Amino acid sequence: MAEPAAADPSTPDEPSPAASTRWYQGWRSELGRLLEVTALVGLVVTQPLLDVLGRSPDFFLFHRADPAQILLLVALVAVLPTVAVALLGALSRLAGRTARALTHTGLVGLLLAALAVQVGRHVTPLRGVPLLLVAVLAGAAGVAAHQRWRAPGRVLRLAAAGPVAFLALFLLASPTSAVVLPRGDGGAAGTAQGTGVHPPVVMLILDELPLVSLLGADGRIDATRYPHFAELAGGSTWYRNATGVSGWTPNALPAMLTGRYPAKPVAPHYSQYPDNIFTAFGGLYDIRAEESITRLCPPSRCEQPVTPEQGLGVLVRETGKLLGRIAGPTESAVDPEDSYREQTRAEAGLDAAEPVPADPKFRWDSLDDNQPARFTSFLAGLKTTPRPTLHFLHLLMPHSPWAYLPSGARYDAPEDLPNDGAGWVDLARQRHLAQLGYTDRLIGETLRTLRASGLYDQALVVVTADHGVSFRPGAQGRGMDAIKAAAGEVAWVPMFVKEPRQQTGRVDDRNWEHVDLLPTVADEANIRLPWRVDGRSARQAPRTDGTKHFYDRPGESVTFPGGVPTPPPLPTPHPLVGTEVRAGPAAGSARVADLAAFTAMDPDTGTLPALVWGDVPDRIPDGTMLAVAVNGRIGAVVPVVPADPGGRRFAALLTDDRLFRAGTNQLAVYEIATDGTLRRLALS
Repeated sequence: MAEPAAADPSTPDEPSPAASTRWYQGWRSELGRLLEVTALVGLVVTQPLLDVLGRSPDFFLFHRADPAQILLLVALVAVLPTVAVALLGALSRLAGRTARALTHTGLVGLLLAALAVQVGRHVTPLRGVPLLLVAVLAGAAGVAAHQRWRAPGRVLRLAAAGPVAFLALFLLASPTSAVVLPRGDGGAAGTAQGTGVHPPVVMLILDELPLVSLLGADGRIDATRYPHFAELAGGSTWYRNATGVSGWTPNALPAMLTGRYPAKPVAPHYSQYPDNIFTAFGGLYDIRAEESITRLCPPSRCEQPVTPEQGLGVLVRETGKLLGRIAGPTESAVDPEDSYREQTRAEAGLDAAEPVPADPKFRWDSLDDNQPARFTSFLAGLKTTPRPTLHFLHLLMPHSPWAYLPSGARYDAPEDLPNDGAGWVDLARQRHLAQLGYTDRLIGETLRTLRASGLYDQALVVVTADHGVSFRPGAQGRGMDAIKAAAGEVAWVPMFVKEPRQQTGRVDDRNWEHVDLLPTVADEANIRLPWRVDGRSARQAPRTDGTKHFYDRPGESVTFPGGVPTPPPLPTPHPLVGTEVRAGPAAGSARVADLAAFTAMDPDTGTLPALVWGDVPDRIPDGTMLAVAVNGRIGAVVPVVPADPGGRRFAALLTDDRLFRAGTNQLAVYEIATDGTLRRLALS
């Protein structure tokens, strides 16, 4: 028998040692590149996003995201960007090893530059193009170091464990962890106090409403501008010296509903605040709660209707916007809470709770559809019931985004309009007051519904706001700068309590702080709270100390003296507003956004192009006054403001919807010369 042939070492069945070595080295190289990309994407995308989202449980609560949706979003944040970048690098291998190496080097450089942008925004005053240039140089230097030395690559490969750590911190240690993995289901229920009856309780909590916005020069509610707030004050006890305890709803609202000052930066969630009004009233009352950016009512007490826009698609879209703000080389002018827009009744597909009252201002067929969906649902539940009921609504009105005229018509606005700076503060306040005018209409709807249902006389009715907001130039907002400059606008809020069968109004100027809300409501409802509170019931003697307490951060109290604030004067209308003007020959030009909206006005949409904005050429100096007219009547006079990242802009709010008509409308913008003459600008 012949000897078997010797095996050929070059056959494909067994790769040569050299081939095995090359394969192993290539595999190690690809793994190293993947780890480096994972580390950099984790630092550029995963960590900053999870850090912000972890500190923003209100984002998930507003969108009613359930734990499964949050976990899926987090998985997408942690995995999808890394996979996308790694896949791009892997595909480049098809063009050869050199192309693969160059692609990886380019990706490392881009990611290092993106990281430098974020770091630079935190540690340097640079913004915009200068920051981008520095970031590009930093990326190039990082690539050179990565190419020359092994240490940077080794550090990056070790840092690939970062995303796992970021995920663990988000899920186990961040404030949002309570929303993802809730523990507990509320605290103890209150008990009956004495032999008194338990009246129906109706609580309407508004948002970002300074008391001074409602006041006239005499210190009373301006009944001309806000007739329904004045009506409410005329039949209730108005605690005129009332203040919120924080400028941030996730801190302010729990303090109101637990009776305790903010102590820890935790989620506004029942697992973190087990002792609250819903658990205290839950044993004796039915609960109908419409919360917005809190979830204090546990599932065992109430299942809240789902009305805001929600779903994974919305979470992904808003998270993408957030990443754009985090990664950009400029400070974002957009308040993240501006994404918390109340969905309208029409958008939610809800039927009207009640017919809209006959009012000549409501001549647009669908204005009632503009009513916030959460408010519509609240009104629908205001009915007498055999068992006492707590009706609760936290409504994000007149909170920004400002989108309503006093009539209820909506308008669109760009997200990047500043709220601070020359001209912009005045516009922001004007938009706030316009939306407050519509909020007044909602108060009227509430009072009418209460009377029609028979609840008004027998119920305890509470209307207040969680905090205010400052429109002081240089200190716009509700943080510490605003508190220091304009505490009267940020801390003082309207506070009305109508007791059962109360017929006449009265004013009480005691030192009310919003931790007094729960003990007052509990006393009026004859419920004994099973926990200690920091607040004082209005049935008790007033505080002898007039000091106010305010928490920009939980556990860190700032104090200032009390006393009803004096309202800032309303701007004097320009004498040209309301006058008729004829369009003459053009003597210049301007660009106006959404000019086409004036050519086809459809009343059925309930939307008007009431905010007119655009830019002007350099020949028109800063401070030049522009008159904006619709159909031959001037609706606003505004200045040209200094240039900002959006250009040399102007913006005017036309609050009088009688300027508009169905079909074609004529928009005109005039430059007001120093001698008062008007020069029409050709619009494009």
